[in-house]
Amino acid sequence: MMRICGSSTLLVGLIVAFGGDAVVSAADVPDPAIGTWTLNVAKSKYNPGPAPRSQTRTYEEAAQGVTWTSKTVAADGSERSVQCTFKFDGKDYPVTGSSIYDTLSLKRIDARAVAFTGKKAGRVTETGIRKVSADGKVLTVSMKGTDAKGVPFNAVQVFDKQ
Repeated sequence: MMRICGSSTLLVGLIVAFGGDAVVSAADVPDPAIGTWTLNVAKSKYNPGPAPRSQTRTYEEAAQGVTWTSKTVAADGSERSVQCTFKFDGKDYPVTGSSIYDTLSLKRIDARAVAFTGKKAGRVTETGIRKVSADGKVLTVSMKGTDAKGVPFNAVQVFDKQ
């Protein structure tokens, strides 16, 4: 009887030990979005429009997590740059350059997908999902929210890896 209990305890200990390592490893998986992405305007959808002329997103590993920089040329030719450094822990991180949100929180859904929430003055103004394709060549950002003028929007942005 003692051997069975001892073996069970050892088995449970091994499962916990290896399971714990698996969880740590999953958290340490690099962000598959790392790199530079260019908006494919023809494949993207904006409601209401118009679509921007162009957008480039860059994701870089940083000591504090991941730094995201987005440079957009709007339909009217105006330019805007948005930046945020974050971790995938669901906490709010400061954003610069956005008229829609001043903080962003992100949480992994799986190895290729991330859910995000943008807030302005503590109020949710945008939610969405960012997903990298299985082959790593396409980034799709689906979002909905309310713009700076209070107008509801939704968009599906499709980016190609550079």
